[in-house]
Amino acid sequence: MNTPSPTVFIVDDDPAILDALSLMIELEGLHVETFESAESFLANWQQDRYGCIVVDVRMPGMDGMQLQQEMNNRRILLPIIFLTGHGDIPMSVKAIKSGAVEFLTKPVSRDKFLECVHSAIQLGDTILDQDAKRHQAQTVLALLTKQEKVVMELAIKGLPNKVIARNLGLSFRTVEIHKTHIMKKTGAESLLDLSRLAQEAGLDR
Repeated sequence: MNTPSPTVFIVDDDPAILDALSLMIELEGLHVETFESAESFLANWQQDRYGCIVVDVRMPGMDGMQLQQEMNNRRILLPIIFLTGHGDIPMSVKAIKSGAVEFLTKPVSRDKFLECVHSAIQLGDTILDQDAKRHQAQTVLALLTKQEKVVMELAIKGLPNKVIARNLGLSFRTVEIHKTHIMKKTGAESLLDLSRLAQEAGLDR
């Protein structure tokens, strides 16, 4: 089965900007899709897509910053490049803190723009890989009972079995049995494996 190519999504209410940027990206051999509004992009978004997104800040209706927030809400995992003719430092700081990769001011050079696009696509690959690992880890840990999860969390903090037993009001043997079940269900061969699994799942350490 062929792996789909990454897509560069461009959202800008200026048709001339859309044409210029899409031509630049197509000449680079990348797939591109353009939208004249944030609402149009969201309406056409499909969760299995990946790549990056170039967004104008000031647009009629939902602006670029609002689109970024909505993407975060919906867990649309596309790295964002903001491109604007009306940017300022507080706005750029807010955008970067919210997860934007870059905040570019129009006009931007071809080399700078394409450099940012390639970097964003690479970052997008990394984000998707991490998200897949997190989902897989969460699926595995969902097999554990509530008490097994508590035992696991204490074990990966380095507490010995007798301390875990005392803290939870369990017998030493019961803790041993829980740990055996935990390792079997998760496929972990050591506490280090278990700790890595918990980290990938996003559990607080």
